[in-house]
Amino acid sequence: MVGRIDDRSSVSRLMALVLAFAAVACADASAPGESAAERPRVVIEAADGPVSVDVEVADEGFERRAGLMGRTNLPADAGMAFLFPEPTAGSFWMKDTLIPLSIAFWNESGAIVAILDMEPCPDDECPSYDPGVDFVGALEVNQGFFDEHRIDVGDRVRLVGGVPS
Repeated sequence: MVGRIDDRSSVSRLMALVLAFAAVACADASAPGESAAERPRVVIEAADGPVSVDVEVADEGFERRAGLMGRTNLPADAGMAFLFPEPTAGSFWMKDTLIPLSIAFWNESGAIVAILDMEPCPDDECPSYDPGVDFVGALEVNQGFFDEHRIDVGDRVRLVGGVPS
């Protein structure tokens, strides 16, 4: 016999299922009232014109340490912007990062100062990727993105829409 719809446990299970589908359907949607112009993104002034990348912002220590670890994919025009309060020297690594990435570092004036390709590293011993110069920000995207869009050292970076100050 099929359960009755007015059975409380059936209604609860049905509501849970509906909410789960709604959550999945809305996972990539903007926050309520958030327009595309308000979402954080990096705009790079490249040789062929501006290139926009929707970004997650990592501006706290924990966020910067976790980065894109554990992700199995990254949308084509998306990435993670790492922001630092002052010029810093240092390196990135790919510990527990599952997808190949490219990273561009920029200085205080917004000029890209280095671009590196990075490989996934499931091991405990992972190579470091050091730009060899001070930087205030870095942008991780799918490997090959910068080549595909003809983005090079010297191109300029702007942060727009919902980026913390």
